[in-house]
Amino acid sequence: MKIGFFQLPGKVMTAPMSGVTDLPYRTLCSRFGAALTVSEMVHAGPALRYGSKSLLRSDHRDEQSPVVAQLLGTEPGVLADAARYNVDLGADIVDINMGCPVRKVCNKQAGSALLTDENQIARILASVVNAVAAPVTVKIRTGPDPSTRNGVRVARIAEQTGIQAIFVHGRTRACKYRGEAEYETIRRIKQAVRIPVIANGDIDSPEKAAMVLEYTGADGVMVGRSARGRPWLFGQIQDYLDGNGLQEPDSRVQRDAILEHVEAIQAFYGERMGVRIARKHISWYIRIIDGGTVFWTHINRIDNAREQNRMLRSFLQDQTPIPQAA
Repeated sequence: MKIGFFQLPGKVMTAPMSGVTDLPYRTLCSRFGAALTVSEMVHAGPALRYGSKSLLRSDHRDEQSPVVAQLLGTEPGVLADAARYNVDLGADIVDINMGCPVRKVCNKQAGSALLTDENQIARILASVVNAVAAPVTVKIRTGPDPSTRNGVRVARIAEQTGIQAIFVHGRTRACKYRGEAEYETIRRIKQAVRIPVIANGDIDSPEKAAMVLEYTGADGVMVGRSARGRPWLFGQIQDYLDGNGLQEPDSRVQRDAILEHVEAIQAFYGERMGVRIARKHISWYIRIIDGGTVFWTHINRIDNAREQNRMLRSFLQDQTPIPQAA
C-alpha cells in the first residue's frame, strides 16, 4: 500500500493515542512491525506550538520514515500553517484529526465535532493539502451519531480535496469507545473512494484483523488500545496476514523490550516525569501476569528511575514464559 509517494512495508499501523503514542512508544511499535505510526495529536494553534507538551509531541528524532504528525484544529488557515511548521520539523505525512471524541476537544468544535460540518471539512482539507507538498491524510469516525453516519460523504470530500488516505474508526462521535465497533460503514467507504482506507476499532488479534480486512475490503488496519502493553501485536498480525500462522513472541524478547521501553521513557522525559509516565505502561505490561496486581501496588510508589528499573527487571525475570493473552 502507498500513501502518497511512500510505499508501506505492511498493512498494520499504530493508531494515534493521546498520552500513549509518544516517540518511545512509536519507536517500539515500528521495531515490532508496525508499518506506520502516528504521533499524538498536536494542537495547530501557534499559541500552543512552543509549549513543553507540544514540543515533545513534535519530536521525531531518529524516527522511522515516513514520520506522521497528527494535527488538531478547527481553522483552515491555522491548520495549513501548522502543517508547514510540522513538515519543517521533519514530518513526512500530515494527518488531520477529525476523530477524537473527547469532550474537551469536541467542545472546541475540533476532532470528531467537525463531522457535523461537511463544508468546513472541505475547507480544512483543501487548505492543508494546498499548503504542503507532503501527503495529507485524515482520521475520522463513521459520523456524529448512529442516526447520522456520514462517513461515506466525508470520505468522498477527502478524496476530492486531495487527501491521500483515510483512517476510519468504526464508531460515531456519540459512541465514544462504548459498545462494539461497526465495520459496515467502513466497507461502504472503501467502495466509494479510490484512495487507501484503513480500518480502526476493536482490532485486538490477528484473526480479528483478517476478518475486518476481508469484510471491509480495507487496505490496512490500525491498532490502538489493544496494543498497549503488547507492542509485538503489530508483527503478530502482519505475520498472520502473510500466512505464517500465529507466531508467539519469545518471552526474553518481550522482557527486553519492556525494560528498554521504560528506560527510553525515562530518558525522553527526564527522570521525574519519565518515572511517572512509565507507570501506566508498566501497568499495561503486567496486568495479566500472576502477581502483577500486587507488584503494581509496590512499584507504583517508586519515584526513582534506577529502583523502578531494578524492581521491574526482578519481577519479569521470574515470569517464564510471560503470558500472551490480551
